[in-house]
Amino acid sequence: MAVSKLACIYSALILHDNEVTVTEDKINALIKAAGVNVEPFWPELFAKALNNVNIASLICTVGVGGPAPAAGGAAPASTAAPAEEKKKEEAKKEESKESDDDNVGFGLFD
Repeated sequence: MAVSKLACIYSALILHDNEVTVTEDKINALIKAAGVNVEPFWPELFAKALNNVNIASLICTVGVGGPAPAAGGAAPASTAAPAEEKKKEEAKKEESKESDDDNVGFGLFD
């Protein structure tokens, strides 16, 4: 199943990169040219899922910290969240470092 998904994803990316509309027939053509066997429902599913999606926007917002904004919508407020999380992680590291320094010589197996 993973090979089928990857074949459809790569096909959709190739089509988008060549500025070709992503359709079931075009995905199937690329998969056939690659010699990959996929379940017949995957190309149709991907074509329908990507029908009204701005693929360039989808690619650029992967891993930013939330779903892609709707067409014409404002960016989500959660884009600042990764910086805050990083600060929290650094604070936790500092706390654990301090507590490790306090336990010198009194370990569980000493």
